[in-house]
Amino acid sequence: MSETRVLTCIGCPMGCRLTVSLEEGAVTAVTGNTCRRGDAYARREVTAPTRVLTTTVRVTGGMAPVVPVKTVGEVPKELVLFCARALRAVRVSAPVAAGDVVCRDILGTGVDVAAVGDVPGR
Repeated sequence: MSETRVLTCIGCPMGCRLTVSLEEGAVTAVTGNTCRRGDAYARREVTAPTRVLTTTVRVTGGMAPVVPVKTVGEVPKELVLFCARALRAVRVSAPVAAGDVVCRDILGTGVDVAAVGDVPGR
């Protein structure tokens, strides 16, 4: 079965309109991209989409109640909400510095979650 999907590329600032042709779930062609990143993005997006998750984690003993965090890499799109729910249970103790890993290997994805801000202790 043949299928066509149209996407807007997020691989660079150009925002190209991509057309992806699939045959039985496999990408057969990508058109509309002006750079190689567009081709790679389209192939990944229609076969195994991933996302970077940004959220907050609670801090105990800090000057702020939460610290902003994000995944160090991309997680499968279908696990984003599950990862966010898992992070609701995470608590870190102040002080927290940007770059500190607050959760290793979230949900077995092989991706760590790190602080992207600082929270000094009280």
